[in-house]
Amino acid sequence: MSIVSKIKPLIVDTLSELYGLACNEADLTINTTKPEFEGDYTLVLFSFVKQLKKSPEQLGNEIGTRMVQKHPDLFSGYNVIKGFLNLTITDAYWLEVLQAHYANPKFGSRASNGKKVMVEYSSPNTNKPLHLGHLRNNFLGWSVAEILKYDGYEIHKTCISNDRGIHICKSMVTWQLFANGATPESTGIKGDHFVGDYYVRFGNEHKKQVAELIEKGLPKEEAEKQAPIMKAAQQMLVDWEAGKPEVIELWKKMNSWVYEGFEVTYKRIGSDFDKTYFESETYLLGKKAVETGLAKKVFFKKEDGSVWIDLTADGLDEKVVQRKDGTAVYITQDIGLAARKQEEFGCQQSIYVVADEQNYHFKVLKLICEKLGIPGAEGIYHLSYGMVELPTGRMKTREGTVVDADDLIEEMVNVARQKTEELGKVKDFTAAELKELYDTIALGALKFFLLRVDPKKRMIFNPEESIDFHGFTGPFVQYTHARIKSILRKGGEQAATGSRQTALLKLEKDLIVLLEQYPIIIEQAVTEHNPSLLAIYAFNLAKSFNTFYTEHSVMNAETEEKKQLRLQLSRMTSNVIASAMGLLGIRVPERM
Repeated sequence: MSIVSKIKPLIVDTLSELYGLACNEADLTINTTKPEFEGDYTLVLFSFVKQLKKSPEQLGNEIGTRMVQKHPDLFSGYNVIKGFLNLTITDAYWLEVLQAHYANPKFGSRASNGKKVMVEYSSPNTNKPLHLGHLRNNFLGWSVAEILKYDGYEIHKTCISNDRGIHICKSMVTWQLFANGATPESTGIKGDHFVGDYYVRFGNEHKKQVAELIEKGLPKEEAEKQAPIMKAAQQMLVDWEAGKPEVIELWKKMNSWVYEGFEVTYKRIGSDFDKTYFESETYLLGKKAVETGLAKKVFFKKEDGSVWIDLTADGLDEKVVQRKDGTAVYITQDIGLAARKQEEFGCQQSIYVVADEQNYHFKVLKLICEKLGIPGAEGIYHLSYGMVELPTGRMKTREGTVVDADDLIEEMVNVARQKTEELGKVKDFTAAELKELYDTIALGALKFFLLRVDPKKRMIFNPEESIDFHGFTGPFVQYTHARIKSILRKGGEQAATGSRQTALLKLEKDLIVLLEQYPIIIEQAVTEHNPSLLAIYAFNLAKSFNTFYTEHSVMNAETEEKKQLRLQLSRMTSNVIASAMGLLGIRVPERM
């Protein structure tokens, strides 16, 4: 139980005893006391001033006096500043927290709550490799799933592979025209990169053909449609939907190359899924939903045969759910897949990790599923996130300006090597240990940088900035963890039990107060589906430990009792840093 959850019922009781005032814990606002004032936690008094007809100062003094008198084991003092009652928590309480949790590597975790949550993330297209935008998606989805699991939820991670459509056919047609039978094996190119190169080449060839047609007098819009390579791709899509054997065979072959490439990247970045759905297998699922919707009069048919839903009463507009030729649109297959997922897993919440460009789509999806009475529809949640841009601007796949995930990781590894060698502290590492260290630092920097920003915000990614050992970065937190582990190796992992009578110095207490807040941070991250709260917390904890360690020696403490206390503090800090970073998918090294 957190200190705030202990304080709230005591204040409710005090208000009742002193003034006969009945209030709920939810009516109370309690924050950590600002650093410039004395105290640990602050009760905001303004909401009670009017109803109790007392000045904030009088109220604060009366409540503070009663709290200290009645609960001397918890409160050692108070002060009132304007409308704020600042309460000071006893050292004995903070030492009790340390004694109870310093050796627990799972501090802040909860037992199973019996609730199921599905998290769908990644959602790659099989015409190109994973890129920087996919990395933010994967890191967000994986981290949210792990945070929920830590908080007691049963988690099912899923992925939908967008393996059909005109974009896939563009790569296929270009391979037929220009590859001369080349394969990833014959060229030594990773499968997803190999196929992606042909998608980029399609864009270049299409642009060239459009220019030629414009020279012959065709308007640009018409030229884009009439370009031979575009017509060939569209014909291939028709042939695929008709099940033409040679087209299906080529489609399977090229997709298999991509999946082999994806698997390597997923393993490298630590992404995993309990189940992968394939659009080629799910795009027909919505047909049944359309029939059901028509029967329930949720959908209506227009004269041309297309099927729609009218959402104007819900503040949206009319939305097509099936084309006039009977083919499915994206929303249709998503409706069908939502129903299938619920049948298979029965989750109370279904989280879709998709960029904010699809905000409207997911509002519509949830509304339609609710109107169709699909079980679990109220639990559909769109974890919307901002796009990642480079300092040079937005990435474009067709123009070949996208940063491939694999290339970026290698660049990060090189930067990690360079920065680590500059520090000159790894001379006794073996080659294998160095390789693992550089990989750990590189991926840690990448994940931390992409997760430290609130998901809703757009962001600019800068590789050099992300790997700074002294800034708001993953390597700074990793380095702090390695530093603490070095202290513990010298002092012994099994710290003896310290005395509850030890007087705490300010920086010792600051560190325990911050450590005690970890379970609350987990709860907030769960409620908000926001891993950035953990990244910020881990950074502040590392910073707080470094401030403490700069001022106070652990191994040469004033007394043996102080030494043991500080070893316990060090051990709990290393455990919490490892836990928080682990929930972000980041490894923390034992030494750096």
